Amino acid sequence: MSELSTISRHAATVLTGQLAVMAFGVTDTIVAGRYGEASLAALSVGSAIFISVYVALIGVLQALLPVWAEQRGARQTEAIGRSLRQAMYLCAAASVVGMAILLSPGPLLRWTEVPPALRTEVERYLAVLALALPPALLFRIYSTLNQALGRPQLVTWLQVGSLFIKLPLSIWFTFGGMGLPAQGVVGCAWATLIVNCSMLGLAIWLLRTRDIYDPLAIWRRMERPHWPTIAGFARLGVPAGLAVMVEVTSFTLMALFIARQGTIASAAHQIASNLAAVLYMVPLSLSIATSARTSYWLGAGEPARARQVVLLGLRLAALSAIALAAILFIARHHLGSIYSSNAAVVAMAGGVLVWVAAYHLADAMQTLCVFVLRCYRITVAPLVVYCVLLWGAGLGGGYLWAYHGAGMWAVAPSPMPFWAASAAALLATALLFVAMLWRAIHRKG
Repeated sequence: MSELSTISRHAATVLTGQLAVMAFGVTDTIVAGRYGEASLAALSVGSAIFISVYVALIGVLQALLPVWAEQRGARQTEAIGRSLRQAMYLCAAASVVGMAILLSPGPLLRWTEVPPALRTEVERYLAVLALALPPALLFRIYSTLNQALGRPQLVTWLQVGSLFIKLPLSIWFTFGGMGLPAQGVVGCAWATLIVNCSMLGLAIWLLRTRDIYDPLAIWRRMERPHWPTIAGFARLGVPAGLAVMVEVTSFTLMALFIARQGTIASAAHQIASNLAAVLYMVPLSLSIATSARTSYWLGAGEPARARQVVLLGLRLAALSAIALAAILFIARHHLGSIYSSNAAVVAMAGGVLVWVAAYHLADAMQTLCVFVLRCYRITVAPLVVYCVLLWGAGLGGGYLWAYHGAGMWAVAPSPMPFWAASAAALLATALLFVAMLWRAIHRKG
């Protein structure tokens, strides 16, 4: 089987599962929007905080993909099982940190000047999601393991199947019915908790019953923490997780800053960020597939084959990004009406989506680069670039432009300056990452 076929099949399988997971967010956005503008605004703020925490922590765990893929390439199967058991300690620490943040969002809400009317609902929403975080992180380890083994379909089946649980539960818990009172946006969080626990339970059952996991010897007695192994995970995962946190918060914090502009602007931004996240699933899937194959060949001692995989992944990411950005630009005036029936929200969202299309072009290239850079154990430099460009030029520049700049956006509150500044910052990031990756693959031989 050619590398193009292998990467394409792996990416397509991962994409199917990721789109199913993204459908959870799309469902919540549409359900909350139909319930009321205030609920959609609360979802925008609450999901921004949760995603910032969740994605940073799964970035730490996802960074283990190159480790397990290299061990697979070197045919060290039982080493994967030992490494997986040590990863449980890392997951436990990540769960404690994440839950602590989600249960105390008050200081962040006050710092970003989220209107008091939204704070209570946001805090209730995040309290439920704090319970949903540990099973979500454990399932991410299962997902990462399967990606490293080249078996993402086992994860995809669970993700697609769970959509059929999430959709009716979100509607039922939000609007109420059959004796259950309407819970608004908090109902979406309860649905997420049930889905996460169900997916984890099925993942454990598969690990116990499927033959493909037998060579890994996963179910041996749990060892004591092996600090050199955990420290190695941390050196790879913590910078990667922090980099993901900076990347994600560079636009999720936009939701908190935009909240002061009112519910119309918050709702329009929620639509834009939701579509950006959906589009992101394509380069994310390509990045996972490309990094898995790159690490496999590096572990097998064939750096030239790894370099070919990297170049192929870059071409696929560029072509898909151009196609998706063009579709988004052409359909920008129609997409907002899917999420909201408010004409003002739809009109503002249509304008913002122009910048989302530009954002996606840069996002696709930098995503693939940063995933592959981890295969070459380059994690600190991308973190520095993210901090300077995405937080500084992107988020900071957008804030200054929106609230202290001149021109039409200084007169009419709008999310547009945030998205425009972020797109420019992400383009500079992508160019730097391509240069880093080019140097890494040629230095490796």
